[in-house]
Amino acid sequence: MLRSAVTGRSVAGQFFALQVVIVLLLVVSAVVAQVLQVRHDSDLEAENRSLAVAETFANAPGTVAALRAPDPTAILQPEAEAVRKATGVDFVVVMNTDGIRYTHPKPDRIGKKFVGTIGPALAGGTVTEHIKGTIGPLVQVVVPVKDSGGTVVGLVSAGITTAHVGGAADQQLPLLLAAAAAALALATAGTALVSRRLLRQTRGLGPYEMTRMYEHHDAVLHAVREGVLIVGGDGRLLLANDEAHRLLGLPEDAERRHVLELGLDPETAGLLASGRMATDEVHLVKDRLLAINQRPTDVRGGPAGSVTTLRDSTELRALSGRAEVARERLNMLYDAGVGIGTSLDVTRTAEELAELAVPRFADFATVDLFDAVLSGEEPRPGTALRRAACAGIRKDPPLYPVGERIRFVATSPQARSLTTGQSVVEPQLRNAPGWQAQDLERSDQVMRYGVHSLVTVPLRAGSLVLGVATFWRSEKPQPFDSEELALAEELVARAAVSIDNARRYTREHSMAVTLQRSLLPRSLPEQDALEIAYRYLPAQSGVGGDWFDVLPLSGARVALVVGDVVGHGLHAAATMGRLRTAVHNFSALDLPPDELLGLLDELVGRIDQDEVPAEGAAVVTGATCLYAVYDPVSRLCTMARAGHPPPALVHPDGSVEFPDLPAGPPLGLGGLPFETAELELPEGSRLVLYTDGLVEDRVRDIDEGLELLRRALSSTRGASPEETCRAVLDRLPARPSDDVALIVARTRVLGADRIAEWQVPTDPAAVSEVRASVTRQLAEWGLAELAFTTELILSELVTNSIRYGRGPIGVRLLHDRTLICEVSDRSTTSPHLRYAASTDEGGRGLFLVAQIAERWGTRYTPHGKIIWAEQPLS
Repeated sequence: MLRSAVTGRSVAGQFFALQVVIVLLLVVSAVVAQVLQVRHDSDLEAENRSLAVAETFANAPGTVAALRAPDPTAILQPEAEAVRKATGVDFVVVMNTDGIRYTHPKPDRIGKKFVGTIGPALAGGTVTEHIKGTIGPLVQVVVPVKDSGGTVVGLVSAGITTAHVGGAADQQLPLLLAAAAAALALATAGTALVSRRLLRQTRGLGPYEMTRMYEHHDAVLHAVREGVLIVGGDGRLLLANDEAHRLLGLPEDAERRHVLELGLDPETAGLLASGRMATDEVHLVKDRLLAINQRPTDVRGGPAGSVTTLRDSTELRALSGRAEVARERLNMLYDAGVGIGTSLDVTRTAEELAELAVPRFADFATVDLFDAVLSGEEPRPGTALRRAACAGIRKDPPLYPVGERIRFVATSPQARSLTTGQSVVEPQLRNAPGWQAQDLERSDQVMRYGVHSLVTVPLRAGSLVLGVATFWRSEKPQPFDSEELALAEELVARAAVSIDNARRYTREHSMAVTLQRSLLPRSLPEQDALEIAYRYLPAQSGVGGDWFDVLPLSGARVALVVGDVVGHGLHAAATMGRLRTAVHNFSALDLPPDELLGLLDELVGRIDQDEVPAEGAAVVTGATCLYAVYDPVSRLCTMARAGHPPPALVHPDGSVEFPDLPAGPPLGLGGLPFETAELELPEGSRLVLYTDGLVEDRVRDIDEGLELLRRALSSTRGASPEETCRAVLDRLPARPSDDVALIVARTRVLGADRIAEWQVPTDPAAVSEVRASVTRQLAEWGLAELAFTTELILSELVTNSIRYGRGPIGVRLLHDRTLICEVSDRSTTSPHLRYAASTDEGGRGLFLVAQIAERWGTRYTPHGKIIWAEQPLS
């Protein structure tokens, strides 16, 4: 048996030859690796030993002193030779910083230049070199000798040849050869055992007997009327009989290919590739139902893989068909759960229901809702419905179109569903006169179109009936049955909940929009200081708290304000209205922008304190605001902002800048001051105020948005405010993700010919001179009819300033949309209107002013106050 094994004519012999080759390769590889390892170890040991000797000698006591001695060689040569002999290195050389040797094993080389690299050592480092010297390949190390101050005063080099270290390879080579001989012996014994095992497994059969046995087994395998497959552990098909080829439709070259590449359906291919145990699993393969049994082959120590048998069970097709229908219905219900109600839009939800049902359940589907539902209100039974959605396998069905108002007759299936709240099935429309009575002509067109069956299901949400869904069939020959009715009811029930949610959202959204629209300005007040255009764009969903306003002030001045309340919904809209009202009230006080924002900040803080819910968690109302006051007389614009984006300024030449306006904290933080900035604007400048929705959204940051705004404004040179608004908003999406408020104001200037000023001495006699000057000025302006009332107003105001104020006193007339009279002094005492008694001698001056003037008031300046009064020009 051993002889046959080693001759090489059997499998065992071939295995033995392969083992001999492998052992030889391993021995050669081991010898080479050992030699390389020994060489590496020798180099490493030489480096370490040389470095240790050199550093020890360099740091030894007395080395530095010897280097500085008159004859260093006399001191260091004996010590170096002693160290060399004691450590086994080949040389220890001490040299000065120029590389001149003081020591060497060969005295004739003392005083000569050292051969090697010393630069890094002079810098305080260590040099290790592998060189080939006169004594053979060696490793030398150069280290610096440093004095107590760290100065390099000399160098020490130690080296050793690599032949003097190592030597383990010679000792280990015999061991390797002995191991190789032992491996060959074991291979020989193993080959003998393999040969015995093969003979035992083949039961002593020779090649002829084995061939005949294979032929018999092959004939039986291909003769049976049951498919047989053998799949290897790697998922490749090893064998398939003729019946398996027929049942699975396998290609001719199927053997040796992976089962996933044979064109089988995913479930069957997955089963064959998995190798798991299966018993009578039914799989639909093309037009056959196959019962599949599968067993792994490695249960009793066999090779990895599986054996699979296939039986044709086409008689089970009807049962499988019903199971497939049930699975499809479950899938449809699942898709309805995730695909209907993706938006809070009533019409879109109705469309999702119709689109889901076609063509999986019906050929056409329509959804009709009460008009009140579409507007967010509760349905009113007895009113007409409106077709909200229609979907079908074709685009030209003779059904009522989307948007059509429909009033179903009492006998129609839709009317019966709405009245009773129950679903109605009409399996044969040709035999349903109640349906035909709805519209005889249209009914005839529908039937000639091929529609033959329908189901109507009411859209119920609790006790409310929102409308009716109708499913129609034309291409599918079978009419609707009771099982399909149950599926339709389940689909519609899920859609009804989503439609009702959308209806409620629509109602709340409409309320919030109505509230917000009512709180925003419906028209701008009349004034001549600014030419103004504005835009407001609501958000894509929800109602925001963006707002703006234009407020005429005294002295022909105008205030512009724009703000943003964080969040959406009714709360944001209501808070916006409160802030807008507050700004109206505060602006009437003629406060500077920073003081006005301070009052708004306190108001927002109080709102947060007052709106603490029952559970005690505070609701923080975030808000930003920008307030600007423009004076057409001085062309000064004073601005302050609270966490709001900066305004844009478009100069008359078309250049655009964002003024450096201090940001200030958002409203509601409290305790932090606001700062103002003052700009002198040339006539024709455009001031652009906006909210963050214009320059910031989910896909871009505010810096990118500001740059886009700059480009849009740069292209509007010479444009009017209306054209500027249009150009800016053309770059935005139709429905932005956040609210956008935009104001564009072009500045005007009140000409010097419409301004008159006088300085008044603090002498009561000067009042008559003022009256005379004013009368002449009014005559020049063509306002002589206002002379009497104006003289009376100025007499009272100037007299009060002379009597109760401090000089200097100034009088100014402004000829604007109204005639404005202003009297200024250095006093900060505010005059009060009061009713004088019949016995009082004074106290009626301001009362007369209030009766004559259209408006009057007081505003404070850094130098005192101004009392003003306005009179209409006609």
